[in-house]
Amino acid sequence: MNWMKQENTAVVTGGAGGIGLEAARRFSKAGMNVVLVDMKEDALAEAAAELSAGSAEVMTEVCDVSDPAAVNALRDKVLARFGKVHLLMNNAGIGRRGPKPWEDLQAFHDVVSVNLMGVIHGCHAFMPGMLAHGEPAAVINTGSKQGITRPPGNYAYNLSKAGVLAYTESVAHALRAEENCQISAHLLIPAFVYTPMVSAFIPQKPPFAATAEETVDFMLASLEQGDFYILCPDNETPRPLDEKRIQWTADDIIQNRPALSRWHPDFEAAFKAFVED
Repeated sequence: MNWMKQENTAVVTGGAGGIGLEAARRFSKAGMNVVLVDMKEDALAEAAAELSAGSAEVMTEVCDVSDPAAVNALRDKVLARFGKVHLLMNNAGIGRRGPKPWEDLQAFHDVVSVNLMGVIHGCHAFMPGMLAHGEPAAVINTGSKQGITRPPGNYAYNLSKAGVLAYTESVAHALRAEENCQISAHLLIPAFVYTPMVSAFIPQKPPFAATAEETVDFMLASLEQGDFYILCPDNETPRPLDEKRIQWTADDIIQNRPALSRWHPDFEAAFKAFVED
């Protein structure tokens, strides 16, 4: 990871807690300047106070990533201070307990505007400059396993993260066609991670949940290998089980099964046998 070095700059949205803050800690420890972006001003101040104890510079900015004008203003401030960006981590996300797919249109807009459009706004704002400076750089977009297997019960979140998957694949493919391109794109696919977003619904950490530290350890090791799909495990779901779930989901189309057949009572035994095979 030749972009992760002293005096380079990392921008991390959703950087005041959870995976974003833990990633920022690692970038700061490597000597990178870190820009923490979040909507939580108090949490940003606490995070900045922690990271400022190191040698690298820390900048914080309250920014609503669902607003493209706000993200463009953020870019201008970052470039005015640091000149270049070498790592863009579009990590900001929100969750809502899922209504039925035909209910609560505002909740749908809220989730998609942050989780999907926030990623797109970040790339549109920062990537042209990252391409122009021509130095090694990376873009990491945070997706979700729910965007791949799409379990019932939270359609807006699933749709937003499926969009992040498709968009990031397009970014990675387009970068390969850029002449002398020094930027790589990556999709971070966390497992069940106990973050502040989760703790709002579940006060105590379940034993099977991964920590932000474990997730970032896995992410950095995967980036070192050049992985695009960073499919993270947790303490309950190893990679082989993830692969079975993903394969079954893809086979719904190929075998013309009912939508989301993994949760269909008629396919319960077949799915169990498929996993155990």
